Amino acid sequence: MVAVRAGDAETALARRDSKHAVVLIFGPDLGLVRERAAGLVKRTVPDVSDPFAVVRLEGDELAADPRRLIDETQTVGLFGGERVVWVRAGGRNFVPALEPVLAEAAGTLVVVEAGDLKKGAPLRSLCENSPKALAIPCYADGDRDLARLVDTMLSEAGLAIDRDARELLVSLIGGDRLASRGEIAKLALYAQGQGRVTLDDVRIIVGDASALALDDVVDSALAGQAVEATAALTKAWGAATRPDAILGALLRALTSLHQMALQVQGGTPVDRVIDQARPMVHFSRKPKLERALRNMSADRCLRAMLLVDEAILAGRRNAPLAEAITERVVLQLAARRQAA
Repeated sequence: MVAVRAGDAETALARRDSKHAVVLIFGPDLGLVRERAAGLVKRTVPDVSDPFAVVRLEGDELAADPRRLIDETQTVGLFGGERVVWVRAGGRNFVPALEPVLAEAAGTLVVVEAGDLKKGAPLRSLCENSPKALAIPCYADGDRDLARLVDTMLSEAGLAIDRDARELLVSLIGGDRLASRGEIAKLALYAQGQGRVTLDDVRIIVGDASALALDDVVDSALAGQAVEATAALTKAWGAATRPDAILGALLRALTSLHQMALQVQGGTPVDRVIDQARPMVHFSRKPKLERALRNMSADRCLRAMLLVDEAILAGRRNAPLAEAITERVVLQLAARRQAA
């Protein structure tokens, strides 16, 4: 059985034994699946674009014609050298095409890309239980993996990155390796020539301007910072943020704050409540959240939720005044926190 743990994937690919005729690379992070498959093919064949050295097939084609795969693996290259059959799994079962490849010795490597295969799925089971196959899982990068990717790519571009900028960047990317690489590359291009990537660079290039503006409005209003809330609201309008989106974000934040306030009233320290919050609170938002929790009781949160709920209804009934209604509520919340 050659089922590789996610954390050992890179090592297993780099040290692949030639006896492994089939390498299955699968998982929910399709970008990482593609990156690892492409990397393995490039390490095996000098020229990936050579049609005599690399044969690309679809899994659904093999399901219809299982014999084709074994024929391809037993074909000798026109100019000699190693060959790879690169298969992209589809919706149909092509395990019958792989079984003879694993049963018969051949000099051609079969690389299979697949999506998220559950434990017990035929393709995954076949490869995990065969000594002639490797099964490599690809799951979404964790914070440590993303931080390493950020440092590596920026270093290759001749750039360093500030600590707070790295933490924000890591919180904004992830989920798909290729998408993460694209965002980091875009950031590197923007910062080229300045030596370091700053927090502002990340906010401008990678951060969703509308989402960041929403965070600033909510955090400032609940922290009782009227001037900052007004400035954030101006940026939100500039980012084409809808009034209902701002009010909805306020309502969700107040709901979460209410649960935290209940924990604080129960005796849990404010900093511990924030550290235990899920989803995790980004470090840059913690000071304002801490201020809001120290100033607002659970009862105040409930009253504020009613205020926002009424504003949402009023905005729906009178769309032309929705921005004015939203601005009034934001300032009311900020003023109430100051009064507290």
